[in-house]
Parts: sequence; C-alpha cells; structure tokens
Amino acid sequence: MPQPPAPTAVVADDERLMRDQIVGRLKAAWPELVIVGEAGNGREAVALVRSLEPDIVFLDISMPEMNGIDAARALAGQAHVVFVTAYDQYAIAAFDQGAVDYLLKPADAERVALTCQRLRERLQRKPVPMDDLLAQLSQRLGGGETKPREYLRWVQASVGANIRMIPTADILFFRAEDKYTRVQTGNLEALIRKPIKELVDELDPDEFWQIHRAIVVRVDAVEQVSRDLRGQQIVHVKGSPERLEVSRSFSHLFRQM
Repeated sequence: MPQPPAPTAVVADDERLMRDQIVGRLKAAWPELVIVGEAGNGREAVALVRSLEPDIVFLDISMPEMNGIDAARALAGQAHVVFVTAYDQYAIAAFDQGAVDYLLKPADAERVALTCQRLRERLQRKPVPMDDLLAQLSQRLGGGETKPREYLRWVQASVGANIRMIPTADILFFRAEDKYTRVQTGNLEALIRKPIKELVDELDPDEFWQIHRAIVVRVDAVEQVSRDLRGQQIVHVKGSPERLEVSRSFSHLFRQM
C-alpha cells in the first residue's frame, strides 16, 4: 500500500528569529511535517499558500502589509490555520471555538506538540471557512477598547557572537551603557541596541519600573531598597550583586507606606 504524502506547511512571521524558532519546534514535534515555505508578511504568506498549496499555514497575527487575520480571510479555507500571537488569553478566547489553533510567543515546546497532535486529526478533514470566527478576532484584536496592549514578552539580544531570545520574565534589569543597553538575567549578560526610552514604552508597567534615566528594573526582582551615605536610594536585585541607583525623579516609587 502506498504511503500517504507527507503533510506540508508554510510559516509566516515578520521576525526571522521567531520563524526559525517555530520551524525548529515543529521539526522536533512532528518530523514528518515538511516546511515548504516561509513568509515575512501576510501578502507573501497568501502568495505562497496559493502557489504551494500546503496543508497548514502558521500565521503571525501582527505582520506588516497584511496581518494574519486578513491573510486567513484571503485564503478562505485553502489550508488549516494556526495563528501565532503574543496576545493574552482574553484576546485569544475566540480560538477556543476549535476552528483554528494558536501558539503564544515565544513558542513553547509542549504547546507546539499539542498543536501538532490536533493538526494530525484535522488533516483528515477539509479546512473549514472561518468568516464568523475571523470577524470576531478582528473585533477582539483590532477594534477600539477591546484591543489589549501588547507588551514585550521576549527580547532578541547579543551574547558574544550569538543572538539569544530572552523572555522578559527572566530579565532582572536593563541598563544603558554607551551605545547599547545591557540586559541582565540571573545567569547571563546580553546587549541590545534599543535605548531605554523606547524600551519603557514597550514593557508592561506592572512588571517593569524605570528608576533612573538609564535603568529599568523588574519589580518582582527587587529584594530591598536601602540608602547610601548621601541619602540616595539604592535598589538591591535578587540574584545580582549589582546595586542600582534611583534618581530623584523616580524616588516616589519607593516611598514608605
């Protein structure tokens, strides 16, 4: 009996490192799956799916030129869809209807394995039209007050000659140094080019506080705040011997209650 053809997929994400991570996770979880194409935006994804006719397409929701939802709408059931997103559970509640699956960034190995298991079952059926679901997603993710603010969940940073993807949950603090910003975790030090001023706007203010024009610290990494001989507030960070000075502009953050 002839073997059935290997399942095929296209992966679309505007960040190359994220595409590489997703492809790597998929290969580990589903070795038989053949990645026939990769796209950097929604228009490229639509063109690839129409020309290559894969069984599955992984679509990042936030892409330039055409987002993942519009790309899925343009494909109109030509492939099984998995959305890749950084949004939280509230925003992606619509996925639970079961017409499509989703992966949260950064892609977790166990979650990718579960998605692959579900896709194996779905491949036995034809892709279904998703007009109602896509309309609901557009409303939740793109409309007015229902749109959640998307904060950084990970950063791409240089460690020597390598690039690492570091979850923000692992970061103790950011510190501006010359032309770079240092990213400090409990066990590594990395560099990014993004200035502190831009980082502050992209980080969740409930998780990260700016304590100096050159320093942003993760709130739950703060062990204690002391004062030096000048009366200056000094932040002591868990898992780091470094002492971070609090400028007067931000001293109100640590007033005694």
